[in-house]
Amino acid sequence: METSERRNVTSAPAAAEPSGVPGRGGSSAAAGGGGGGRAAGPARYSLGTRELLRVMMEESKLTRFQRRYLMDCVKRGDTLPLQCHPTSTKEPAPAAPAFPPAVCQPCRLSAKPHLRPANICQAGDAYTREKFKPRARRDLEKEKQRLQNILGTGKDVVEHKVKQTLVQTKEEEIPEPDRFEELVNEVQERKEFLAEMDALGQGKKYRRIVLTEISQKMREMEIIDKKRSEEMREIMTKDIFPGGDKSDPHD
Repeated sequence: METSERRNVTSAPAAAEPSGVPGRGGSSAAAGGGGGGRAAGPARYSLGTRELLRVMMEESKLTRFQRRYLMDCVKRGDTLPLQCHPTSTKEPAPAAPAFPPAVCQPCRLSAKPHLRPANICQAGDAYTREKFKPRARRDLEKEKQRLQNILGTGKDVVEHKVKQTLVQTKEEEIPEPDRFEELVNEVQERKEFLAEMDALGQGKKYRRIVLTEISQKMREMEIIDKKRSEEMREIMTKDIFPGGDKSDPHD
């Protein structure tokens, strides 16, 4: 783009024909005039030159700033510049040269070894002995007993006892489930199921099956705890037969 601008703009002064200025043949005559001749003023560009310059600018696809700057030079009669920046008359600053990154050179070791004097070596911690740190004392009697057990039985009795104690403790922590309470919960679930079926109008369909299961649970409860089973039977009779029918659920 800049090369085409330079070619087009540079060719403009060659085509310019300032009016009132003689050609090459008469230039010597004008220059050789009397000493009273005055210096030539700013050049005037003819209409043809201006039109040619305008067409060349359009073909070169110059920016508005470049066109305006060149037309101002034509109006003033100034010499057309060789270069014109697209947005400013100032020349762009040259780009800073990119310097390659500094190469890290490895340090060179000297051939001669650096020996330190004896007083400097003794002043450091090189000759300081480490303090003795005693370990935790062990019970020698227990160690002897342990060794005897290993040699005699091939097992460490102490470790076996510790493991057995831990297992027994865990077993004691877990309480055994109360079967009577489990039966009470199962009877309660069947009672609630029968109440839901009665509410849906399906009570007759499931009543005999549910009462049979409840009777089986009640017999098992009686075997475990007769007193508690009698109390539970009275409660169940009131809930299942609220109308006064005190028939035994066993039937």
